[in-house]
Amino acid sequence: MKKRVTSTLLLLCICLSVFAQSKKVKHIILIGCDGFGGYALQEANMPNLKALMHNGSWTAKARCVLPSSSAVNWASLLMGAGPTEHGYTEWNSKVPEIPSATKTSYGLFPGIFSVIRDQKKAAKTAIVYSWNGIGYLFEKEAVNIVVDGKEKDDFCTDTAAAIIKKEKPYFTFLHLDEPDNTGHGIGHRTPAYYKQLELVDQRIGKIVQAVKDAGIANETVILVTADHGGTGKGHGGKSLDEVQIPWIIAGPGIRQNHEIEDVIITYDTAATLAWLMGLKQPQSWRGKPVLEAFTK
Repeated sequence: MKKRVTSTLLLLCICLSVFAQSKKVKHIILIGCDGFGGYALQEANMPNLKALMHNGSWTAKARCVLPSSSAVNWASLLMGAGPTEHGYTEWNSKVPEIPSATKTSYGLFPGIFSVIRDQKKAAKTAIVYSWNGIGYLFEKEAVNIVVDGKEKDDFCTDTAAAIIKKEKPYFTFLHLDEPDNTGHGIGHRTPAYYKQLELVDQRIGKIVQAVKDAGIANETVILVTADHGGTGKGHGGKSLDEVQIPWIIAGPGIRQNHEIEDVIITYDTAATLAWLMGLKQPQSWRGKPVLEAFTK
């Protein structure tokens, strides 16, 4: 009996914590940087991102799923599960190569956008993406604002900043195609790669500034991560340079200047977003919220 009461109290505390967290946070921004290896997080000159790290929680050792390629990992990040569940298995998957374990009314494996729409019908959501492959990995009918940036990161950033200032969405996902292009064209761990990360940092800074200009800084969580890293001029393999990715989160209720020790897999991102929003995650998801990042 004592064990049952303790378990009930623990569950009640978790539920109350989710409710309190979701009340504090009114806006969430996810920034995804294609091809940003975790190894580069500390080495790169990225003052805006490092300010988020200082004001939040972070790790350079989160992991993508295998293969360490784009579509399979963006799908996993948005869909809260790995390729054996959602079915997207290749770098450029447009449809699942393995039938999805389950589908929503939108015809896709459940992703964060459909979870928001089903449980918070009035919530305004937005997605701005640079790589057109993202367009196959989310439920367009569940999103209020959809912008295909056609591989123009500066356009995507300026557009997302304008949307944040004018519309103040509940959830915004900004996908940037760099530093992946530079990694492929010139190589990872090169001066050009690190120079490109400085430009990525400037784009992150524009989003942070947009949040301030919109007057919502005290109620906004920003999460920055990637799909995979890279080695040489490619990725898709099993080296840590390819598999490890940065994961940074900052905002109300987040532990400050804290390096996360818990294991994070990219599908934990969707689970963390759902937890922040006070949403029930689908049974088919395998991700877990990164609770170590939050204040008790």
